Amino acid sequence: MIVVDAQIIAALLLKSETTPLAKQLLIHDRAWIAPVIWRSEFRQILSYYIRKCILSIHQANLLMQEAENLMQGGQYDVPSLEVFAITGQYDCTAYFAEYATLAQELGIPYVTIDRSVLRKFPQLAVSVEEVMSSDVAHKRVFSETL
Repeated sequence: MIVVDAQIIAALLLKSETTPLAKQLLIHDRAWIAPVIWRSEFRQILSYYIRKCILSIHQANLLMQEAENLMQGGQYDVPSLEVFAITGQYDCTAYFAEYATLAQELGIPYVTIDRSVLRKFPQLAVSVEEVMSSDVAHKRVFSETL
């Protein structure tokens, strides 16, 4: 089981240079979870594609449904107090802190393609490449946070 952010979900469902990585990640670990905020963030990504005339509203809606099916049963509420603690500890937005909080609470990797998140949360976040290369890295990173 891994925590994924909206960018990973977008990489899987929207064709980009990171799509192959996201597909490999899903094959490697099909148990993707996220805080409920992933929905709003993914909607924001889809809305951007609509505004840029890359997707129609209908296409965006179909992709949202596909994402919701993918994440069905894997959406979690996170405690506000823990989110605030993470924002203070790591000097980050509450959006990023929600994913980090969920990963920390469950003792599992927070997997992202966002380089700024990887820099901001060196003890909590791991790259897709790191997940694919070694499970030992997860155990090292996440045993330190528990």
